[in-house]
Amino acid sequence: MMERTGLVTFGGNPMTLVGPELKVGDDAPDVEVIDNDLQPVKLSTYKGKVAIVAAVASLDTGTCDVETRRFNQEVGKLGDDVVVLTISMDLPFAQKRWCGAAGVETVKTFSDHRSAAFGEAWGVLMKELRLLARAVFVVDREGDIRYVELLGEVGDEPDYDAALKAAKELL
Repeated sequence: MMERTGLVTFGGNPMTLVGPELKVGDDAPDVEVIDNDLQPVKLSTYKGKVAIVAAVASLDTGTCDVETRRFNQEVGKLGDDVVVLTISMDLPFAQKRWCGAAGVETVKTFSDHRSAAFGEAWGVLMKELRLLARAVFVVDREGDIRYVELLGEVGDEPDYDAALKAAKELL
């Protein structure tokens, strides 16, 4: 599996990313993740919709919490043709608990804890921590990546406006 260095830090410490560097125009890798009810879900389930795919380290951290709540608020304004899929290594139980406590109902949270298939296929798995680096992808209805933001420091927030603009332009 390909490894990339010099792109991401976690708390200032350099991390190694496992997997390819996805770019605008690439096909979104179709992998299986686990939903909050422990059921496997393929990302291709959302083909036909514009998807904002957010990779986060853990919903139980401040920045991931803020990011997921913000996308939850914003996506409700965009209509039924846009979905936000937030993926982390958190266990499905923790994701379900967090969503309930945070009142997050629009964003769909998925776990990559079982196989790290998402992290490896999308190039955001931090080898040293087995957590996902913060990244935002916007995928069009056909399954092509139209926007990519990989955050240099995992603790930084993404450019919400740019991601939302990219999604709106696909509607």
